[in-house]
Order: sequence, then C-alpha cells, then structure tokens
Amino acid sequence: MRAPRSPQHLSTADFLTLGNAVCGFLAIYSITTGVLIPHITNPDAAPDRHSAATAVTLLLIGSMCDLFDGLVARKLRSSALGAELDNLADLISFGIAPAYFVAVWGMVSQGSNRTLSALIALTVLLAVVLRLARFSAVKMRPGVFQGMPCPMGAMTVIAIVLLDPPFLPGLLAIFGAAYLMVSRIEYPKPQGLLATATLCWVVVAIGCLAAWATGLPGGDTLMHVGAFAQITLAAMAPLLVIRRKVGQKVGDVRARRAESRLG
Repeated sequence: MRAPRSPQHLSTADFLTLGNAVCGFLAIYSITTGVLIPHITNPDAAPDRHSAATAVTLLLIGSMCDLFDGLVARKLRSSALGAELDNLADLISFGIAPAYFVAVWGMVSQGSNRTLSALIALTVLLAVVLRLARFSAVKMRPGVFQGMPCPMGAMTVIAIVLLDPPFLPGLLAIFGAAYLMVSRIEYPKPQGLLATATLCWVVVAIGCLAAWATGLPGGDTLMHVGAFAQITLAAMAPLLVIRRKVGQKVGDVRARRAESRLG
C-alpha cells in the first residue's frame, strides 16, 4: 500500500503556485534593474521598454499560473499547504509587485510626487492584503468572488501605469482599482469558457507588449488599446452590478404598484 503523503508534500498545483511567486519576484527585479537604477544613474534617460514589458509579461505569466493552479488542484489532489502558498504567492505577484510599479512610476514620471505615489502604492498593497485575508475568512456562494480578483486588480493598476496618464488622475484611477478589490461587488470566477477567454486575453496582452517593446509599427497603439481594454474589463463588473440592482429596484416598484392596483 502507498504510504500517506506528508502534510508538507508539494502537489503539482503547488509548483504552479511557486511559479507565480517566482514571476512576481522577477518582475520586481526587472523593473529595478531596467527602470529604477538607470533613472537614478541618469535622470534624463527614458525608461527601458524591454524591461517594463518583461516585468508585465512575467506578471501575466504569474496570473496564468494562478489560474491553472486552482484548476489543477481540483482535477488532481491538492496539498495541505496549497491555500497558504496561494495567498503568499498572490501577495508577491499581485500585491507587492504592482505597488512597486506605482512607487517606481512616481519616481520616474514627469511631474510626479514621490510621497503621493508611495501612499497610493501602499493603498494598493493594503487592498490586496485585505482582499486575500477576506477571501480566506469569508465564504461566498459558488462561482463568484467578493471584490475584484487580485490578478485583475494588479493588471489594471499596471495598465494605468503603462498608459502614463497625468499624475493626479492616474493616482485616482489606481485608487479606484484598489477600492474595487476590497469592495463587496461580485465578480465571476474564471471557470469554463470564462477561463478560456481569460487565457486568450493573457496571450493577446503578451503579444501587444512584445510589439510595443520591440518598437514594431503600431506597437504603441497595440499597447494603449490593450491597457484601455484591461481597464474597461475591470470597470464592467461594477457597472453591471449597478445596472442589475437598478433593474431589481424598478421591478420591485412595478410589482408593488401592480399589487396595490389589484388590492
């Protein structure tokens, strides 16, 4: 007979989770060596597109690992460490990394304020910490998340940074993404067709980043379209929830009016 697995034994899904954590660390390393250090050495130097695109691509790969580790854990046997590893890896890739992106953007962007950008970066980090803690503590009905999932929140924050908007509007947009992560708005879990669509979107986004980094014709346009699409996707859920709630209220009012007429 096969001996029972140790509680510390890593499953196949756990290795995907660890890959997510590795991607988060390498993204931070890429931004530090390719954007922050060159800016400190030569403040007039333009940020390196290759390093920025590499960092974002690593986080997109990390989001793919995060997507597949849950699917693999459901198909195969998960370990006792799986849930804890998942939260720690998500904190690195979708909490610390995007917060670091915001902080570095505040250092290298024209007309920025380091203190304000650091405060907003801290807001992003704390939002992810609270989001992950609530995910572990609060049981939701099947098929939905409460609050915007951390991978989507992280990629939305980074999409805003890549667009390099005016500083204060950019900070407000980043704060809005952080708020959506800790909100009570319900987002669907990426399962079935939605998981396939998410995977396709990640592949398309990586292609847009590659075109932008290599300076291909239309690369800037592709990057901007991809970033705007990411922000639009993140904003769709709360708008749909508001529309649904308004529709429910209108339906309730009509039902009460119909009952009063019958009465």
